Amino acid sequence: MSIHPSAIIDEQATIADDVTIGPYVVIEGPVKIGAGTTIKATAVITGHTTIGENCEIFPHAVIGGEPQDMRYEGEESYVVVGDDCIIREGVTIHRGTGEGTTTSIGDRCFLMSNAHVGHNCVVGDDCLLISGCLLGGHVTVGERAVISGNTALHQFVRIGKMAMLGGVAAVVQDVPPYAMTNHDGHVVSINVVGLKRAGFNAEERSEIKEAYRLMYRESLPLGQVVAMLTQNPCSEVLQPLVDFLEGSNRGIVKGTVRKRRAA
Repeated sequence: MSIHPSAIIDEQATIADDVTIGPYVVIEGPVKIGAGTTIKATAVITGHTTIGENCEIFPHAVIGGEPQDMRYEGEESYVVVGDDCIIREGVTIHRGTGEGTTTSIGDRCFLMSNAHVGHNCVVGDDCLLISGCLLGGHVTVGERAVISGNTALHQFVRIGKMAMLGGVAAVVQDVPPYAMTNHDGHVVSINVVGLKRAGFNAEERSEIKEAYRLMYRESLPLGQVVAMLTQNPCSEVLQPLVDFLEGSNRGIVKGTVRKRRAA
């Protein structure tokens, strides 16, 4: 273990033997730090927060702070960060509102500078949160999703697995799995590059494209789309999409309208 003499470490904290803690770090409360993690100068980790193994936490990150929520009354709540995460400068991750609730970050996530994860959020494995993005309370982000810079997600919004959200946008409704959105927060296409990188073959990508054609080009009611997708046993790649659509409370984001070419 390497701890700089200027660091302030609460006696309640549990720190693995090979953790590295830099200058002026503050660890306050019953924090748990996993093996191989590095915490760089001036980072603050507080409350009932658990950091996994082999994480890297950069200066001025604040993890486990009280939620920015008028309903919070000092109840015991948690933050859990998975293994192999990178948390860059100025990132804030707030603990849950409500007794026993948790804000969680999955494994292998990369949170770039000044990203904010609000109370009660759940971020899946392998997600990328780009600089300045803002997750309101109770947001759920599926695995391998990408939230681009300075994009804000409304409370209770859900982002499906492998969705890619355009930058400088306001997202106020659910974004389905595999979708790509623009600067208005509207679906423009499927995330073809992401699907290829994840190993989806041409047939699987075609299935997903057809499902999105029904949703966004045929202007069919959502219930009818779900019925059409489930007429036969759902394929492995479409099941996450069907489950997501059936579980939407805020509604699904709009698609862009194709402009007609001039005659």
